[in-house]
Amino acid sequence: MNNAYFDFAEPKNEAVLNYAPGSAERKALQAALKEMKSEVRDIPMYINGEEVRSGKLAEIRPPHETAHLLGSFHVSDEQHVYDSIDAALNARDKWAAMSWEHRAAIFMKAAELLAGKYRYRMNAATMLGQSKNAYQAEIDAACELIDFLRFNVYFLSQIYKQQPISPLGMNNRMEYRALEGFVLAVTPFNFTAIGGNLPASAAMCGNVVVWKPANTQVYSASVFMEILIEAGLPKGVINLIYPPGPVVGDICFAHPSFAGVHFTGSTGVFQHMWKTIGNNIARYKSYPRIVGETGGKDFVFVHPSANVDAVVTGLVRGSFEYQGQKCSAASRAYLPSNLAEEIKKKLVSTVATLKMGPVDDFTNFVNAVIDEKAWNSITRYIDNVKSGNGDATILCGGGYDKSKGWFVEPTVIDTTDPQYVTMCEEIFGPVLTIYTYEADQWIQTLDVLDNTSPYALTGAIFAQDRHAIEYMTKALVNCAGNFYINDKPTGAVVGQQPFGGARASGTNDKAGSILNLYRWLSARTIKETHVPPTDYKYPFHQAD
Repeated sequence: MNNAYFDFAEPKNEAVLNYAPGSAERKALQAALKEMKSEVRDIPMYINGEEVRSGKLAEIRPPHETAHLLGSFHVSDEQHVYDSIDAALNARDKWAAMSWEHRAAIFMKAAELLAGKYRYRMNAATMLGQSKNAYQAEIDAACELIDFLRFNVYFLSQIYKQQPISPLGMNNRMEYRALEGFVLAVTPFNFTAIGGNLPASAAMCGNVVVWKPANTQVYSASVFMEILIEAGLPKGVINLIYPPGPVVGDICFAHPSFAGVHFTGSTGVFQHMWKTIGNNIARYKSYPRIVGETGGKDFVFVHPSANVDAVVTGLVRGSFEYQGQKCSAASRAYLPSNLAEEIKKKLVSTVATLKMGPVDDFTNFVNAVIDEKAWNSITRYIDNVKSGNGDATILCGGGYDKSKGWFVEPTVIDTTDPQYVTMCEEIFGPVLTIYTYEADQWIQTLDVLDNTSPYALTGAIFAQDRHAIEYMTKALVNCAGNFYINDKPTGAVVGQQPFGGARASGTNDKAGSILNLYRWLSARTIKETHVPPTDYKYPFHQAD
């Protein structure tokens, strides 16, 4: 019975724990790490709320400790994809019809479980499976995912309140329906929060979901699925499977009930998805929603009036936190000639203090890159500089080792060519390239920056001159969906800095805001006339 209007208050962002020596949270996290490392997990698929095992196993090993076996997951085949779609579609009508307050309660409970009972298990899984240090895991796997759940409940309640006007004699109302079909969520390795949010945000709106995470994020994704099940998510609403990307794409994009894709990953994959969906458009019951956040070649532009120490800190944190494996990571910087030498000197000395090693040692700032494929790609860029092919040199770093894990030193490349390859191409690793421009040419250099990359995800400017800040903010209006003034270009917070970019960086549907949820809703307008007319004629039809 729906006999009341239900409201959900605007939440506060989840407080970030600091894991200082001697703190209770540090001890709890260390215990969780020890416990999870002592297990060899057998990770199933989850189809229609049931654990499913194929028997075809893929090993999971920590990127920073490849000799250690964390467990294995059961690889999905074509039939598992079909089974997931069927399970989702069978659950759809009942799930979409569930009263909003009951749907919302599931995700609010999931947030509470993650904030309490599961916090350290989820953080430990992210640290071990994705090689994040304690702080990077805390702000991602705990705080951001909790915020996504709580804020999306609030945002969706605000959408449901938006109703049209009703003049006397009629009642107008708007229904926000689930999409007709199923949603495919394809999620990346680098953020556990994105892995959880992409399926959960669509499901929260009444949709049913087939969820395919990156293989390198399965370890933490399975923990989030455990949380959702404990929170009371009905069978079939979210189905977690691990097929090869082309397999899930070919089947889902050919299905007449395919209703949308929620994607974070590479630009090339997303463009292929879009093309495939376009080629299949006549198959579908409705036009699918295509929502994607893809690559970035994120910049830091330093004005001649900038504060040097703020720039150095912004570059170190923005470029090397989580080994530069953030789609928002600073990977190209433009330094003015009047400050360049001082910035480079302090940058080199600061980078030299960054400790690199496994996540168990909380003093390590840098850990391993995600896998061998990433390691090979990143080191090729470094080797190219070392070979002397081009106008670039390594300012610091440049070392790498794979004997125990996929380690790449934080590396700064100095180039005299603003179009050098590492100024243009996404590397997705701990590599920053800097270019020095003549200080009196800063306006012209903005044009170079704007036209260097096809991406437009994040960017930062550093300056003290307020006229220059205003000018740069306007001049760079199209080259970053998230723009930072005197701060690093990473670390967007749900509800504070809605995240997403344009150009080749995606559809800019702003995860962590009300905008994203509109994409997973289909509105229906209803007009009810209380006393309908019984004569077709209007007053003007009457004779004089």
